[in-house]
Amino acid sequence: MAEAAQKFTAEPLTFVVKHELWDGNIHDHADQGVSIDVKADILGNETALLRFNCFDFEKSYVYGPENAELDVAGPEMLGGTALTNLYRMDATVDGNPIGWTIKTLATKLPKMLQRAGYREIALATDMAAVQNILPKVEACARELYATKRNTVKHNRGTDIFEAGNIRFGLEMRRLAMGDGGLAIHVLADIGGTPGKAYTEETELLAFDHFWNGAHYHYGPRNKNHRIYWDRTLVENPLAWTLEQFESGKLRAMIERAGYPGVAADLDTDKIASVLPAMKKRALEMWAEGERLTGHPGLPLEVTPNLAAAAD
Repeated sequence: MAEAAQKFTAEPLTFVVKHELWDGNIHDHADQGVSIDVKADILGNETALLRFNCFDFEKSYVYGPENAELDVAGPEMLGGTALTNLYRMDATVDGNPIGWTIKTLATKLPKMLQRAGYREIALATDMAAVQNILPKVEACARELYATKRNTVKHNRGTDIFEAGNIRFGLEMRRLAMGDGGLAIHVLADIGGTPGKAYTEETELLAFDHFWNGAHYHYGPRNKNHRIYWDRTLVENPLAWTLEQFESGKLRAMIERAGYPGVAADLDTDKIASVLPAMKKRALEMWAEGERLTGHPGLPLEVTPNLAAAAD
């Protein structure tokens, strides 16, 4: 899912910057970030000549993403196997992907255009004009990366189970469009000590066991990487979630969500002692939705997101 693109022109090139959200098992993988495309008119069509993916995980660039005839031989030691036209940035040495992309465009653009199969456009490129426009491209990309990130704030749940430095919130959810089901929110107090006015309860993980679009979130209010279950393999998402809790996966999941300090302080014995009661109540709510609506965990009425409305 991409936001409306912003364009910057340095004839014959157009630099197109947009924010993109990728959902796991819907798109390639769960990710968010900014793409920068270098485009030009090819036979009357605006065509992507180069693409730079400046995402949380996907840090790469593509030569000729729309050039079906592009084929370059690889090293002889590999038997001349054709090189991929997609290259990964090395995050260890290249640093910030937006910064690396802008530096590369400022110094290597003509060579990259030739490698992409667009020699005539490379020769026609005015690098003075490109270098003049690149600061605007960079500013736009950095602003979109920071301000267009898709995050979400859910209700905390109606049934709360304290488990040391985290808590579980259970909620029967129904969206306005009809989908919904039992949600499990994994919460912690962030930015202060309990009882202080400035302490904020933050959702670390969210598991939305919807009857139609079942999915879960890593860091809904942080990176918000969202993954949809493969329902062919995971026929019962609630059972899958409870299995992750019971098998000790919470620590790693909370770390991936962007909260290593919370993960380090988990009390596994306390969590284990709370899980049976939480699981019992979750299954009761799961069955109640089935009784009411025919869909597990789904209430009769829409459940407004009061947490988001309060912001």
